[in-house]
Amino acid sequence: MHETIFALSTGGLPSGVAVIRLSGPATAHVLTAMAGPLPRPRRAALRTIRHLSGERLDQGLVLFFPGPASFTGEDCGELHLHGGRAVVTAVLDCLGGFATLRAADAGEFSRRAFSQGKLDLVEVEGLADLLAAETEMQRRLASEHAAGGLSEIYQGWARRLTHARAMIEAELDFADEEDVPGSVADRIWPDMASLGLEIDHHLAGAATAAIIRDGFRIVIAGAPNAGKSSLLNALAKREIAIVTEIAGTTRDILEVDLSLAGFIVKLFDTAGLRETEDRVEREGIRRARSAMEEADLILLLADHPQGFDQELMHDERVVAVGTKLDQDTALWDRSAAEVLISTRSGEGLDALIQAIERRLPQLQPGALALPSRRRHQDLLRQCAGHVQDGLAAAPLGLDLQAEHLRLAQEALGRLTGRIDVENLLDVIFSEFCIGK
Repeated sequence: MHETIFALSTGGLPSGVAVIRLSGPATAHVLTAMAGPLPRPRRAALRTIRHLSGERLDQGLVLFFPGPASFTGEDCGELHLHGGRAVVTAVLDCLGGFATLRAADAGEFSRRAFSQGKLDLVEVEGLADLLAAETEMQRRLASEHAAGGLSEIYQGWARRLTHARAMIEAELDFADEEDVPGSVADRIWPDMASLGLEIDHHLAGAATAAIIRDGFRIVIAGAPNAGKSSLLNALAKREIAIVTEIAGTTRDILEVDLSLAGFIVKLFDTAGLRETEDRVEREGIRRARSAMEEADLILLLADHPQGFDQELMHDERVVAVGTKLDQDTALWDRSAAEVLISTRSGEGLDALIQAIERRLPQLQPGALALPSRRRHQDLLRQCAGHVQDGLAAAPLGLDLQAEHLRLAQEALGRLTGRIDVENLLDVIFSEFCIGK
């Protein structure tokens, strides 16, 4: 933390603008040496940026953020340059010539922000997710975490656990004092029971968070030649799967990602479901059934009313889709399938998309404080488990109950990074790019 680091923080070159960031105690000295007098804090100033030899390198904006009111909590600076490769290389080479500077490692700016208490681990992970977000829902989820919405909930729970533990310790240590109540059970245990329920309710949102981060999995299934590959191509709006009249053309699983209603939707085209002696096709069918077990939604296709797999029709994840409507509109009874489509004419595809959207998670505005990572979920389950153990340990004495609450608070502390997280830091910050 005594070193000053620098890195290019913007994307690939060339670009319209390139931003080089600095953080550390030598920041002010370096900015002055290369660009003259420091601008006013947090105000951009147009400066000529020069090599230490006096050679003009570029003209751009210079900003200075004195610590602790900066992203990392240290003195920080930014050079906004023209984004040409030669310009950026020259400035980086100049920065590398300072004995007090070195190039930053991946995620090192964010790691310094964590070390200085500017961010906790949940906010850091939210920032990483925000940088990687590809859909609107991913952006909203990550933004909620990066802004501290999730951390605020966990900090509130930690305060309640601290209060409960303090009351227990007061009774254990000062039971003979008149100003300490004789029993804390009526004061804290109802709140601890409520806390356990709140954590369980919070964990119920983990499935929705997983869908937002990792995608909503839709498997297209049905008998051979039911139109599965044609539907995949129609929804993707490009030729991905081979379409022929030969049954069993699709042997392996084909996957394509779409953005739908702000969610990533992962579409899987699978082998036709039937009995066969072909070893390769049998393996494709096995993989198809395995994908169906893991799916959030199954589009079950048939090209005639009797073509649906009746066993699958009882699965609540199934949407029955009648296909090839253009070939014979009289063939289909409207009640035989939830949606009728023709990939050739496009009829019914909008209705199918609407049916899919209805099955996506329905979220209220501001309802994105969800545990999105397995690490969050595991530690929250540990916390809730220790709270429940503390409640159940009432016949065994306050000492044991206090220990369970201590373990619950420790799990929350590990979640936000307040205690015992050294082994997690390298993994978490390695997700960031250089310059962040």
